[in-house]
This record gives sequence, structure tokens and C-alpha cells, in this order.
Amino acid sequence: MTNPTFKKKSTVEQIRRRFDNDVERFSNLQTGQSSTVDAPLALELMTSAASVTNPEASHLLDVGCGAGNYSLKLLEKLPNRDVTLIDLSRPMLMRAKARVQAVTNGRIHTHQSDIRELELGENQFDIIMAAAVLHHLREEAEWTTVFQKFFRALKPGGSLWISDLVTHTAVPIEQMMIERYGRYLTELKDEAYRDHVFAYIAAEDSPRPLLFQIDLLREVGFVQAEILHKNSVFAAFGAIKPMA
Repeated sequence: MTNPTFKKKSTVEQIRRRFDNDVERFSNLQTGQSSTVDAPLALELMTSAASVTNPEASHLLDVGCGAGNYSLKLLEKLPNRDVTLIDLSRPMLMRAKARVQAVTNGRIHTHQSDIRELELGENQFDIIMAAAVLHHLREEAEWTTVFQKFFRALKPGGSLWISDLVTHTAVPIEQMMIERYGRYLTELKDEAYRDHVFAYIAAEDSPRPLLFQIDLLREVGFVQAEILHKNSVFAAFGAIKPMA
């Protein structure tokens, strides 16, 4: 049964249009994700974890690539790899392709698509990154299907790294963390900015708890799961596919 709350959320087309108009902001490695707590740290930790886990990686997949910041950062550590970029927004995808093309001799593949609809194949990638994208998944079945898709698409020994908005199961803890995040946004700019961010989160996003996602990673077949960082309502984490 579909959760009635999800029927009130933005459609894929509405989300795509918002990102079509936000390419310039997301093209900045340092400030493109200023509304995300510790965004530069998460970027560094995710790409560092990927590079030390799979130093011989040949093919990277960036899901919800935006303007390509995560691919660019990973290519600083693992130069000249093949890169596959996926995003809903064509302007974002084209910006990411141009930026990545400038720093790698590897092949670049692009797909303008929703990850729920795109077939990734099996044993295709050494590293998968998904930054600030999975919170758009809705029903639990979608989460399971996408995590299974990631598992199949990774080569044995490959790794998946996620940075995203998360929730908490205990209501008092969730309220506390939301209040902390609200103070962060207010201090970053002002109360109007806080209200703006909270409004589009309410309209677009349906995040899940960090522990739900860690449990799901293990459920679909990942054995080693690692939490790299968590602050307020944001977390960076990942998992490694067994060799056999």
C-alpha cells in the first residue's frame, strides 16, 4: 500500500526542474552544498574511503552526480578512470560531463535518468557514489530495489559510498536533530533561509534512518558496512561487496 504522505511529495519532474535551474550553485566544490552540514568533510571522507578501498578501480559510477563534484574529487585521488554519470537534470549532467572530461583520459558515459528506472547491469563498476540523491526514494520497496541494483552492479570487492540526509526513529531525537539543523541554517544565513530549506525538504524529500540503510545494505548482500561520519541530520557511510 502506498504511503499517503508520499502522494503529497514533489514529482520527479518537479525535482528535475528545480535542479535544472541550480547548476551554477552545484558547480562549486566548496559551497555547492552549503545547506548540508559538513559537506566538504563528507566529500573528502567518501572519496578517500573509495580510493583506499579500491585503489585499482577502473570504472566509477556517480549516481545523482549533479555538477560532478564527487567524481572530480575522486579523480584527484584515482586519476584517469572511466566514469559513468547519472542525473535527472540534463543541464547538471552536461556540466558534470564537461568538468569530468577536462580531468580524465578515461571514457565518460552519461545517462539522464531516475536511478529507479535505469538498468545498471551486473559486475560493471568498482566504485559507486550516491551523494544527496537517495532521500528522494519513497516506499521501502524502492529502497530495497535500488540497494539490490547497486549490489549487482558492483564488481566483487567493489564499494558503495553514500552521503545523505537521514532521519531518526526516536521522536525526541529527531526533533532535537532538526532543531540543531535549523540553528545551523540560521547561522549560515538567516531564518528565512532556514524556512526555505525546510520547505523544500518537506516538499521533496523522504529520507530514512542511517541504521535502516546500514541494515538494508547487509540485507541485500554487503558484508562490510562502514559509517564514516554523522552530524545532525546528515551522514556519510558505505559498504563493500564480498569478493565471492
